[in-house]
Amino acid sequence: MHELKISPKVKDALEKRKPIVALESTVIAHGLPYPHNIETAKALEQICTENSVVPATIGVLKGEIIVGMTEEEISHMLEDDPLKIGTREIPYVVALKKSAATTVSATMRIAKMAGIDVFATGGIGGVHVGDWDVSQDITEMSKTDMIVVSAGCKSILDVKKTIEFMETFQILVLGYRTDKFPIFYEGLSSYKLDHVVEKPEEIAKIYLAKTELGIEGTILVANPIPEEHAISESEVEVYIKQALKECEEKGITGKQVTPYLLSRVAQLSNYKTLRANIELLKNNVRLACQIAKEITTLKLQG
Repeated sequence: MHELKISPKVKDALEKRKPIVALESTVIAHGLPYPHNIETAKALEQICTENSVVPATIGVLKGEIIVGMTEEEISHMLEDDPLKIGTREIPYVVALKKSAATTVSATMRIAKMAGIDVFATGGIGGVHVGDWDVSQDITEMSKTDMIVVSAGCKSILDVKKTIEFMETFQILVLGYRTDKFPIFYEGLSSYKLDHVVEKPEEIAKIYLAKTELGIEGTILVANPIPEEHAISESEVEVYIKQALKECEEKGITGKQVTPYLLSRVAQLSNYKTLRANIELLKNNVRLACQIAKEITTLKLQG
């Protein structure tokens, strides 16, 4: 039997209906360089704890799916040269007992299996520029009942097409105190959002209404990076163009594109983008905690 290994803390929170926020492991394994990855993972869990929310970092260690990874388990996963997996690769790593860091799609699917409603990430995957490379994140969001808090999508993507795909796949996008779609560490794009919310409680109410009506799919909460940490679009564009050119020259494709681009853009920006990435992650986790607490309160009321 392939069962989830749920940590005692997460199990206790599920049984006692305490608020939980799911966190991905790809940001630790492939998104941020060492030692920033470990420091950030600890900081995100600490934010949850300070907000009276139970963090549940999700990953796969030697074929075992873990919900609520310990520091030791994260270290073992990193030592095992983990794969980067979406939903479709979950059976592959489980059956062959491989270690893997979960992307947005895989983290969502596993979190839902465990009974978790809220997940915080940096930015979702979407449609890449110039071809039909579309992230599994989009298709997963179209069918998994979850709240995903992110700073929009990564700026290396085709933002317009990503928004159009989400509309086609019936993914409800809520701008948190903004009517423009955020683009990762660049702040706000020029693309208008149809729906704006001002309070975490509103997001919780919309999610519970959707669940009660049996309408499947994710609510994406588009939470912009705090203005003081944003980097101008024109500045980032220079770095992205250079990194994309190198990507093409080196023949980098598929799931390897995003980690390469993020890492190269960080180097080219003198790690300014890295610092912004960490700040937006923290900002998203803070909001996710508030939403998780509101959902818990509303469920207990009734």
